[in-house]
Amino acid sequence: MSDQDRLNGVHPELNHQAIEENVRGILGLIGEDPGREGLLRTPQRVARAYDFLTSGYRMKLDDVVNEAIFSDANDGMIIARDIEVYSLCEHHMLPFYGRAHIGYIPDKKILGLSKLARIADMFSRRLQVQERLTVQICQALNEVLEPQGVGVVIKCKHMCMMMRGVEKQNSEVFTSSMYGSFRNQESTRIEFLDLIRTPH
Repeated sequence: MSDQDRLNGVHPELNHQAIEENVRGILGLIGEDPGREGLLRTPQRVARAYDFLTSGYRMKLDDVVNEAIFSDANDGMIIARDIEVYSLCEHHMLPFYGRAHIGYIPDKKILGLSKLARIADMFSRRLQVQERLTVQICQALNEVLEPQGVGVVIKCKHMCMMMRGVEKQNSEVFTSSMYGSFRNQESTRIEFLDLIRTPH
C-alpha cells in the first residue's frame, strides 16, 4: 500500500460473519469450548470491536477534515496537547495507548481544533506501529494545511511489552515527527517541546 493510500483510506467494510467464524476457530484452537455460555456471543462481540478498532482504514482524510479549514492571518504556534490515542500493535494485535501532542504554525490556513484529534483517531484505529502513526499524523496535517511547520510527539505504553515478552510494565515509548520550521529551526522546535512539557 502506498503512503497516499495510507493517508486516504482504501479498505472495504469488514465481513463480520467471516471474522466471527475465525474467532470461533481460534477459541477452539486455544483449548476453549466456543459453545459454552460465556463464549457464545464472543465472536460477535469481537467482530464489532474490530469494526471499531480498525475503523480508521475506512476513513478518508478529506471526510475527516470535512471543509474545516479556515483562512486566517495568524502565524503563531497552535498546539493540541494530551490527545488520547488507542491503537493495536501490528506485530501482536495487542493494544498500545497514550497521548499525542500536535502542533503547527499556520501559513494563512488553520484547521478546526477538533480535527486534530479526529486525524489522530483516523490513523490510530488501524494496525499500527507507533513510529508510523506519528509520521502519518504529521504528513496528514502537512498535506491539508501546507503550514510553515508541523510537529507531532506521541508517548505510549505497549501491552506487547507489558504483558508478554520482556514484561516491562513501566516502560514508555516516545516518538516524534517534525516538518518545515519544526525541523529546520531549533528555536521553533524548542518552543514546541517546552510547551508540551509545561505542567497542567
